Amino acid sequence: MAETAITAVLIFVALQITTQSRIIEGTSMFPTLTNGERMLVNRFVFARVDSGPLSVLGGDDGYLFHGPVSGDIIIFHPPSGSNTDFVKRVIGGPGDVVDIRAGYVYLNGERLNEPYLTQVTNAQSGTYPKTVPAGQYFVMGDNRRVSNDSRAWGFVNAGDVVGRAWVGYWPVPKFRIFG
Repeated sequence: MAETAITAVLIFVALQITTQSRIIEGTSMFPTLTNGERMLVNRFVFARVDSGPLSVLGGDDGYLFHGPVSGDIIIFHPPSGSNTDFVKRVIGGPGDVVDIRAGYVYLNGERLNEPYLTQVTNAQSGTYPKTVPAGQYFVMGDNRRVSNDSRAWGFVNAGDVVGRAWVGYWPVPKFRIFG
C-alpha cells in the first residue's frame, strides 16, 4: 500500500513539473486551435540550463534538449506584460531571416509551406526582412488578420517561453498530438 501511494505521488509531482493544462483564449490560432479548447503544454522540452551545476549538460544555446524550431506551437509570457500567456507558432529562431512579401512568409529565403492558413499574411508594420537576434524568436498566430504577434511587438525572449503545445484533449472530437 505504501509503495502504491509513493508511486502515485511521484507520478503526480512529475506531471506537475513537466506539464501544464491551458485553455485557449481568443481566435489568433484559428483554425489550428479554437477558443475554449484545452491542451497540455510540455514545459520540460525547452528546459534551460544556463547556469549552475547542470549547465554542462546544455548545448551552446542553453537548452537541455533543444530550443523551439520553426513550426512549433509555443506558449510564452507576452512582451506586453499581460498576465495571460500567449499561444503562437514559431516562424524563426536565432539567426534566421524572416521575410513577408506578396502575402507569404519566407524563412531564410524559402517560402514556408503553411497549409493551416486560410488567408494571406500581411507585414502589418516594420520593414522586412528581419534577422532574429540570438536568444529570441519570431512568432505569429495562424489567424494572421487578428493575431497580436511579432509583426506588432517584435521578438519573444527565450526566457519567456513556457513550453510547447503537446496534446489537445478537449473537446474530445478534436483530440490530437502536436508534432
